[in-house]
Amino acid sequence: MNRILLFVCMIGITTMVSAAEVTIEHAQFKQRDGAWKVDVTLRHADSGWDHYANEWRIVDAKGTVLARRVLAHPHVDEQPFTRSIHFAKIPAQTRIVFIEARDSVHGWSQDRIKVDLDQRSGDRYQVQGKDGGKDHQ
Repeated sequence: MNRILLFVCMIGITTMVSAAEVTIEHAQFKQRDGAWKVDVTLRHADSGWDHYANEWRIVDAKGTVLARRVLAHPHVDEQPFTRSIHFAKIPAQTRIVFIEARDSVHGWSQDRIKVDLDQRSGDRYQVQGKDGGKDHQ
């Protein structure tokens, strides 16, 4: 009985910690003139300067950071919120990237979006090239 109670408590604690992490709701990629404009919508229970979503980034499959957006202040009364990176340089041969986000207490969230730049859309993302898709070389 004690083991069951301990297990239930551990699940509850894990759920509470995960709920406090930043969530990536959506990402939109638009290619223009050899660079990408990337809009990312985040949700986080920002409570002020001590705990807020403070950065998101684009990484390749090897974990190399391709671009990052530092969030300079809390968004307590603005949830969810969208912020952009203009002129992100993603190498032409790169097809898969990930959007990752962090907050000032928990660090990088386990929630991330895998983006296939050859697909017009996928789970929580959209891609638009010069002609609306697959032409990001």
